Amino acid sequence: MTIIIGIDPGSRFTGYGIINDHKGIQCAIDFGVIRTQGDALSQRLFSIHQQLQVLSDQHRLDVLAVESVFFAKNAQSALKLGQARGAAIAALARDDLPCFEYSPRQVKQSVVGFGGASKVQMQHMVRSLLKLQQTPPSDAADALAIALCHCHQQRLAHTLKRSQITAGDGA
Repeated sequence: MTIIIGIDPGSRFTGYGIINDHKGIQCAIDFGVIRTQGDALSQRLFSIHQQLQVLSDQHRLDVLAVESVFFAKNAQSALKLGQARGAAIAALARDDLPCFEYSPRQVKQSVVGFGGASKVQMQHMVRSLLKLQQTPPSDAADALAIALCHCHQQRLAHTLKRSQITAGDGA
């Protein structure tokens, strides 16, 4: 059993999704959106850090999966996004969690099967895969998708490693 937290970082809205991966079956444990208040960026980053530490205290997390920085509309947006990512990673580094990064395209490809999937497609697929009663908010759905992507990538890596070992035995 592995507890994975997926993070969709943002300086005003940071999505989080916590899933349990047990023998290849995933289920949602908790998800939501951290909405930061105030105009000062330092206070928003502190709020992200603090709220993620509370989540870490509530759940026995094993792995952090976070969306990597992608091309932003402007340098200021990219900088704020990077700072929000840093606050999230630092908050969970306290627990010495291994951190994996996935690009938005990689997450969409893994969860929907199409790297150019829309937000709505992502929300519906996450709801379907995790058998949720309601469609999660966009930022939370993205975070759950990041956690699911991690599960898929780890399963693929394990399968490839096993096949290489098997192929090596036959040589």
